[in-house]
Amino acid sequence: MAGRDDVALTNLDQPLFDEARATKRDLVEYLEAVSTQLLEELRDRPLSVVRALRGQKPFMQKNVPKYAPRWVETVTVWAESSKRDVAYALCNDLRTLLWFANQRAIEYHPTLVRGDSHGFGQTHLVLDLDPPAEAGFVAVARVAELVRQALADAKLAGAVKTSGAKGLHVFVPVAQPAGGEEIAAATRALAARAERIDPQLATTAYVVEERGGKVFLDATRAGGATVVAAYSPRIRPDTPVSFPVSWDELDRVAPSDFTIHTAPDLLRGGNPWAERLPEPQSLPAELIEEGRAIPVARVQAMHEGKRRARARQGKASA
Repeated sequence: MAGRDDVALTNLDQPLFDEARATKRDLVEYLEAVSTQLLEELRDRPLSVVRALRGQKPFMQKNVPKYAPRWVETVTVWAESSKRDVAYALCNDLRTLLWFANQRAIEYHPTLVRGDSHGFGQTHLVLDLDPPAEAGFVAVARVAELVRQALADAKLAGAVKTSGAKGLHVFVPVAQPAGGEEIAAATRALAARAERIDPQLATTAYVVEERGGKVFLDATRAGGATVVAAYSPRIRPDTPVSFPVSWDELDRVAPSDFTIHTAPDLLRGGNPWAERLPEPQSLPAELIEEGRAIPVARVQAMHEGKRRARARQGKASA
């Protein structure tokens, strides 16, 4: 058993997961190497992690386990969906990050809101670009340019990072105060505007079967939603990480370029994500109003699912 920063570290030579091409030691060393940059993304934000325990399928953990050390900071948040309080961790220091690593927590998904006793609003507008299974990264990069154009047309600017899987995340820092409903509406409007620029490439269709092989502009990352942090590893072959890229290099990179083995050297001690994020911006009123007229995708899909179910039941009883 080893230890760092007063945290016991065990089974360091075990593989992280199938096809990881990395050990638990690699994870610990990676998180140490990027701790300054990663902790900047996690600080004071309620945190969910995805753990990969030996012999089990990976799972997302929100509630801090009862056996967590007392020095792991937590914040209690009411979960409306499950009607209960959830005790989230606040990963604000290296010791907590190493403790999570020893728990085989590989992915780090903070909320878009900060969690303190006074409650801050959502700090970023986020569009998640999700390609279909058969599409390559080139298609996602082209849709990212549509988003960039839609932002520019609204006199906004954003930064882009790989998701660590096949997609991209576009982040727009939002000036406070800004309500979650306003940010959610503006996100829907931007997705719709990007889709209109080239509907052959991009879609806002929430139901997978309705996307027609196009890149999905996911505008649902709002309110209490989480997004994988910049520099977080992902449970994918070769253990890639979510990594910032410049708009101008989208056509020259691939998500596989950034792994726990390559990312530290690419950073060279810097923090390109913090450097590329623009200053917080106020959302145009017309953008918010446009978005308010667009149905919330999840709610619309739920109603459509219920309608189809009733139709199937009607045919069965006829």
